[in-house]
Amino acid sequence: MQPIRVVAIPTKVVESVRATMLAPVYGHPAHREVGTDPAPCRHCLRLIAPGVDHRILFTYDRFAGVESLPLPGPVFVHAEACERYLEGAGFPDELRASPRTLEGYARGRRLVAQEYVTNGNMERAIEQIFLGPDVNYIHVNSTTAGCYTFRIERQDRPLTDNSET
Repeated sequence: MQPIRVVAIPTKVVESVRATMLAPVYGHPAHREVGTDPAPCRHCLRLIAPGVDHRILFTYDRFAGVESLPLPGPVFVHAEACERYLEGAGFPDELRASPRTLEGYARGRRLVAQEYVTNGNMERAIEQIFLGPDVNYIHVNSTTAGCYTFRIERQDRPLTDNSET
C-alpha cells in the first residue's frame, strides 16, 4: 500500500475551542460533558472513555483549509489536553472495531468513491479508493453516527501543511 497521512483536527483549532468554548469560524457555543459513549477524539484519534473522560462537542468544517465550500458538523475532542495523532502512524487501531465509511473526494468537494468497512480492513479500502484517478483525499466517517472523524491523504501529495502538533 502506498504511504498515507492521517490528518486529525489541527492542535491550534482544538486549543482555541478548549480556551474559548466556541466553535472555530462559526462562533457557536461548544458543549462540555462526561462522555456517554466511546466516541473518538478528533485530535488524538483515541476513544473518549465513557463515564470517565470529559469531552467537548463543537461545530467543525471538515473541508477547512482544503475546499472553499464548507460542510460543518459536530465533532468531539477530549476536554483535557491530548497529543495530536501522528500523521505517519497509519490508520488508528482503536477505530478499526467500529464501522467506518470512507469517502474519496476530488477537488471541488466532489464525492467520487465510497466504501463501507465493517471488518477493520481499512488499508484495502483506502488502496481501492486511491486507485481512482480523480481522488485527492479521503474522509473517514462513523458509519453508525455519520459524523466526520479524520482525513487521509497520500503521503507524497499533501493538501495542506497540517504537520503542527
